[in-house]
Amino acid sequence: MSCVRIDPADNIVIATSPLKKGEVINVDGENITVRDDVASYHKVAARDIAKGEPVFRYGVSIGEATEDIQAGSHVHLHNMRSTYLPTYLRKGE
Repeated sequence: MSCVRIDPADNIVIATSPLKKGEVINVDGENITVRDDVASYHKVAARDIAKGEPVFRYGVSIGEATEDIQAGSHVHLHNMRSTYLPTYLRKGE
């Protein structure tokens, strides 16, 4: 298994080993072609994700797409932004 979906609501899967562009992964019985080289433990779009759409991991939104993301694409800070509340910041930051 080269990817794992943590929760059925997730629209991303996690690479369990490095993935190469052009490699085909199976996500819930559907074959998806990997569009980028992806490092282990990084996110891959399990389906198309529209700009502004929430990105779900663990069954909860971890951010939103900053551009349209095609199935099989690497999902990271270049195409999504975190929507976590900045509770980790110190006062004044």
